[in-house]
Amino acid sequence: MGAIHQRIFKDIEARILSGDWRPGDRIPIEHDLVEQYQCSRMTVSKALAILVERGLIVRRRKAGSFVASPQIDRTVMDIQDISTEAALAGYEHRHEILSRKIERLDTAEAAQLQAPEGSEVLRLQCLHIVDGKPIAIERRLILLDTVPLARDESFAGAPPAKWLLSQVPWSKARHVIRAVSADASTARVLLMERGEPCLNLIRQTWQNERMVTHVEIMHPGDRFQFASVFQPAEKRSRRQP
Repeated sequence: MGAIHQRIFKDIEARILSGDWRPGDRIPIEHDLVEQYQCSRMTVSKALAILVERGLIVRRRKAGSFVASPQIDRTVMDIQDISTEAALAGYEHRHEILSRKIERLDTAEAAQLQAPEGSEVLRLQCLHIVDGKPIAIERRLILLDTVPLARDESFAGAPPAKWLLSQVPWSKARHVIRAVSADASTARVLLMERGEPCLNLIRQTWQNERMVTHVEIMHPGDRFQFASVFQPAEKRSRRQP
């Protein structure tokens, strides 16, 4: 069955990722967990420490432990959310869900995503419009085993990226940015000519080794840019206490 602290961690993680416990909800106090799992307080504390390290809960002195809320400054910096970035820049953003369907991964996609064949996914296409101009088409897969709440979500109130950031604490992400030419379907949706240059962002995020989402976002090359500010590593290390 494995170590008790791992079982406690997995049980609480499952309640959070399933949406049973939402950001800000208080989880059972240590004394109750000790009683429930018939273990020592040290074992419970070890499980809670892992949850804190993974960003799933926060512990407050004398108040208890609570499901963590996403940190806006971190998500804006690390995971691009077009609607938030547009708002920060003073632009008007809206989105349209072009298609939404639940499917099962075939052999090829399962191998690409390193997920079990036959896993249920929500497949979305979303158009982002900024100041009246189409700025991106988003093609996204959400793993429903990891994010079961997405099954019935319409994404009318918030685009998929923003909704996911508010619901699922992520622990790892991979970005690939490349230059590509617009194919016929992309050109039609983004109101550009076939073959024109586009910026293509491919992003995958995970929560504790379970994939959350795989997304490809296409931007017209003349309407979007990626920008970051860096500094030499040795300067950063000198500033650290």
